[in-house]
Amino acid sequence: MHFSNDASPRRLTSSQKRANQWRRWSEDIIPAMIVPYLSYIQETVSLRHANTPAIRHRTDGECGTGCRTRNIKVACVFSDAFEEIAIIACPCSPAPLQLLRRRLFPCAPLAPSLAVDLRLLEFVRLLFLRQSPNQTAWCDALETFLDRMKYKLRLKNSLRRRFSNAFHWYQVLTVLAQNHISTLVVGSRTDGARMDQPSDYLRSRCPLCFGGNDWRNRARDSLPMPDVIVCIDACFTQKRSANPRGAAGSDPPNPTPSFFLPTDDVKAMEDFVERCRRDRRQARTSRAEPDEDGYEEGMRIPVSVLNGCGDSFIAADEKREKASTRFFTDTGLMALVCRHDRVLWIMNLTSAGEKQHYALALLDRLFKHIPPQMTIRLLYDIGCQLERSCRKWNFMDDSILSCIAFAVAVFHAYGHQWACQIVYHPRKREGFGLSDGEGCERLWSFLKPLIPSLRVSGFNQQLFVLDTQIRHLDSKSLQGFGHWLHWRWIHCQSKKHDALDRLHALELDENALRVEWKAQVDHQTRPTPHINKAAEVITIILALEKTLQAQEASIHELEMQLLSVRVPNIGEVNLQLVDARSRYKKTADTLRRRRAALGMEDKVNLEKMKKDTYLTVRLNALAIKTRIRDRLRQRKFELERLERSYRATVNAERKLHANTQHSIKRREPGILKLITTYNSLCSQLRSLIQRRRAPPSAVPPHIIPHDGVFQLDVDDDIWQDVGLDDDTLNPPAWLSDDTVRNGIRLQLEVDRCNEEEARLMRERAVIQEWMLAEWDSTQTALHTAGADVFPPSISLQMNLSTSVSSGRRRFKIFLCAWPTTASWGPSDEALVQAAYNQARSSFRGEDDDESSEGDREGDCESDLEYGEIEDEELMDAIEEIALADEYRYGQNAEFTDDLDDLDDIGDDFMPSSPIKSLHKRRNI
Repeated sequence: MHFSNDASPRRLTSSQKRANQWRRWSEDIIPAMIVPYLSYIQETVSLRHANTPAIRHRTDGECGTGCRTRNIKVACVFSDAFEEIAIIACPCSPAPLQLLRRRLFPCAPLAPSLAVDLRLLEFVRLLFLRQSPNQTAWCDALETFLDRMKYKLRLKNSLRRRFSNAFHWYQVLTVLAQNHISTLVVGSRTDGARMDQPSDYLRSRCPLCFGGNDWRNRARDSLPMPDVIVCIDACFTQKRSANPRGAAGSDPPNPTPSFFLPTDDVKAMEDFVERCRRDRRQARTSRAEPDEDGYEEGMRIPVSVLNGCGDSFIAADEKREKASTRFFTDTGLMALVCRHDRVLWIMNLTSAGEKQHYALALLDRLFKHIPPQMTIRLLYDIGCQLERSCRKWNFMDDSILSCIAFAVAVFHAYGHQWACQIVYHPRKREGFGLSDGEGCERLWSFLKPLIPSLRVSGFNQQLFVLDTQIRHLDSKSLQGFGHWLHWRWIHCQSKKHDALDRLHALELDENALRVEWKAQVDHQTRPTPHINKAAEVITIILALEKTLQAQEASIHELEMQLLSVRVPNIGEVNLQLVDARSRYKKTADTLRRRRAALGMEDKVNLEKMKKDTYLTVRLNALAIKTRIRDRLRQRKFELERLERSYRATVNAERKLHANTQHSIKRREPGILKLITTYNSLCSQLRSLIQRRRAPPSAVPPHIIPHDGVFQLDVDDDIWQDVGLDDDTLNPPAWLSDDTVRNGIRLQLEVDRCNEEEARLMRERAVIQEWMLAEWDSTQTALHTAGADVFPPSISLQMNLSTSVSSGRRRFKIFLCAWPTTASWGPSDEALVQAAYNQARSSFRGEDDDESSEGDREGDCESDLEYGEIEDEELMDAIEEIALADEYRYGQNAEFTDDLDDLDDIGDDFMPSSPIKSLHKRRNI
């Protein structure tokens, strides 16, 4: 150990000072401020009745306990002024607590030189949850605004750093205060943590998925269903730049709980995956022949189909670089989200590609928090590839694989082979209902304003900001559960009734349709037959001859352009001609080699096939249709990149955005031309069949309509090769009969709607059980801990009452999956008061709490015209206004008599749609 001879204390560096300050905030100041802050919030009704400006200049007296005191002058920042106060701080009355009692928050833990008004901090916090945070712009605007009113700090531009420090630790305080409340509520539960139930963490993450009293109530469901539906996706736009100075280490961690997986857990899963692959490679001693197709163990689709899906998706290629690890420390995000778009866990990606160990780490964490028998349905863009790897490399135990079923996300299914879609598409697979698997995409869309600021932030700061945004989403979704379930139920019923009406019109037997569907799945997921190499070579030669003819025509066209007088760019045309001749020469050489490799019997067969007009046209049509499918897939991949316009955050990506848009427009005419050519060949085949120049059992192929061809829907004819291969010379009903095909599609749609209906009824029961349990836990915590330890009891009870009142009426349109109590927790009077508080207006100085109904109606009538409502969010807002009017009208008609009377009034007044609501008001 080294002892310095210097008597004077060694001066701390700037980094050491920051580390000490961070430690004081985290370990001393913030924990001591939690309960006083909550008490202050409750006493002032969420800062509404805060201290008056008259006490801002009061100076505290000397400490009466004999502590060592310190006189501190603090510049106070309000929304309308800068003020300076003097306080006397000591260990028993530290400066942060004194400032908190004055409605201020300090910028430093010991001797702050600046403090910010709590109202101002709370406003900025709420603002930055709804837009891209920019503290520099905010501080500059505030300083300029106050400067014009002749309020100034000593140094210009000295507000930003101190304001940022105060703002950050105020956010930490609000998070820990909310966590303090949650801990008290969870600790007061009578049942406690049970190993046979989902963890308290998952229960807090999504009440609809994990909030019921007993997940085993699924036995009461009308249909066998999985317990939970989740989805996984990655986003490579949320990158974090590497430190340009190459500095080691990172910013200090925040003392707040996080939804991010620990880095050590991700690294452990990566090592486990590499170890499994290495061991399995050494154990494999033989392989199947390359020209033989078959099934891998546990898979329902053949190897050839899985390989085709892997080639289509960039996400399936772990070695493909999607973000540079040279310029970015964190290359993206991956999240595990439930079907209600609530984040269960999220993680940083550090590799250039989307490696499978990331998804496996998320799934591993999920299964550690649920009972062993709980079943999961997983939606992932490359769900087929993930299941294949899990079974091939033993990434998961059989006990876990038996509890999980994989599927692909709805809007990314087009990239998969058709045989993969009929097995992994959530609209074709049992148990998924109407879940689409795009919850992560909606999460990335919400987080896109954070891309510029987080790209240059520190590691722990990035986690803190993203965690804060996720908590904000949780708060919004909790208040919107009633509306979400209500809307999903109406959508499900509408979809189901429409499908049933069309299905009944077909007059087909349900059992017969299910038999045909099973036959279709069995047929289209069977392995490809053993390849006849001679027949394959002959087919390739015929295709090469057609290609050679097309290239010869292209060369002739370019030569005619050069001979023409009006040539816009002779040099460019000449280069195109040189390239065309080069490609023609390569094709001719390949064709010559293929012909030379044929034996005498194969040459005879080739000449016979050339003379068979029907076979030649059919091969051409099949080749063109395959080409159309590939072009449509490529176009949709490019269109997906175009639709994610938030990727255009830097100049290089803006150029990529423009090039993609140009490429899509340029390729559309080529695709339409291919479709026209294909339809012409289909007409030729139909004509040959009618003239009996085709095999007796031949059927004409379906033409491809130009309208809607770019949608690539799972039920489009583009996926079916009717009449284009030997397997359809005697086609079954599921392939050749349009009525049966439509019946199968409608029956599957009805099945998914029935599953969605049963799941919504279950979620309706679960949310009521969760609300009741939360209310009981809150009451228990209040009586056990007392108001001093549990100060936010009143505001928490009001929030729960508001959540119940906003969703209770919407739940009346459908039943629970199992019997529940009539109570939701709060009393009828509390629900009535919560509904009334939502509907009324409130102003400073009002005592009667009356609302201005005439102004509200006048505003709606002048701002909104009938028939102009197109935006879904606008319609939701208008529906909330209609609901508020319902309660307001009920208040005028003996509102407090009984809650059932309130519901009766609502049923009579509430219109069936927001548009009808406006129309009805206009006629009053």
